[in-house]
Amino acid sequence: MYGLNLRQQSLQSSLGGGQLGGQLGNRLVMSEISSFPQTMMPGMVDRDQSLDHEQNMRKIYQWINELTSPETRETALLELSKMREKVEQLAPMLWHSFGTIAVLLQEIVGVYHAIDPATLTPNQSNRVCNALALLQCVASHPDTRQFFLQAHIPLFLYPFLSTKSANRSFEYLRLTSLGVIGALVKTDENEVITFLLQTEIVPLCLEIMDGGSELSKTVATFILQKILVDNQGLDYICATYDRFCNVALTLDKMVHRLAEKDYSNPGRLLKHIVRCYLRLSDNCRAKEALRQCLPEQLKDTTFAPDLKEDQTTKRWLVQLRKNLEEPGPRTSTLG
Repeated sequence: MYGLNLRQQSLQSSLGGGQLGGQLGNRLVMSEISSFPQTMMPGMVDRDQSLDHEQNMRKIYQWINELTSPETRETALLELSKMREKVEQLAPMLWHSFGTIAVLLQEIVGVYHAIDPATLTPNQSNRVCNALALLQCVASHPDTRQFFLQAHIPLFLYPFLSTKSANRSFEYLRLTSLGVIGALVKTDENEVITFLLQTEIVPLCLEIMDGGSELSKTVATFILQKILVDNQGLDYICATYDRFCNVALTLDKMVHRLAEKDYSNPGRLLKHIVRCYLRLSDNCRAKEALRQCLPEQLKDTTFAPDLKEDQTTKRWLVQLRKNLEEPGPRTSTLG
């Protein structure tokens, strides 16, 4: 962990044109370059960029320091969450600054009492969502993702994923927590899947896929898809009848609801559902079961209008039907 003095030294180095400073500066001022008049001298542009970079870096380090104070923490959380996609090295800065991750976890644990009974306020939800957004930044970065997993930080999010309240404050909390897990699986790293399979992420995602909002269903299905794409994940889901059955039943219910046109963007969710089915068909025992339980709506033209512009999903659906039509043993069952 870097202490405050070391952070100040790093700031001075970056302001002096160090590697970290150059990376951050390029990202922060890129959108501003096009606004300079064409007649401006190159030296003037460089000077203004340097000033913008210096100001932004000072603000970031100031906000990180202010996280340690209860009086300034809420504003610092908000401002840093706005910068998470603008500053390339924000994740390492957060992880290696003294006490920052502990503060973020404190914000999360601090609202557990408001889950049951459901007393979470919009302000509490917004504040925790900002903390979760910063954790998502850490989970997304290649230099901090492994540390993030080794510290078992995703487990702190599971109480939010298990909530059932339809209140908007809880929905934001679930969705932002799903975003953190989604950032992890997006990298297709086996270490991530290995970690998640040791937790309750699959049943949690299935519950959200069954009863969550449209957007939460979409992210949860994406997470399941990424787990299935990994060979270890596919083997895990197909290892027992109960696991496969829970996944298949949930997907089946989602397909039937999509066919009823209850969603504003059915194609987006359907894409992940079809990919899950297609991946399941790569397992011989799951393929045999799917021959019997694949929803009829995926065999006919029910979703043709929704997939009119989605060539990828149409191709997956054709491949799924082809896989299930291939000859193979018909006596194998999931055990």
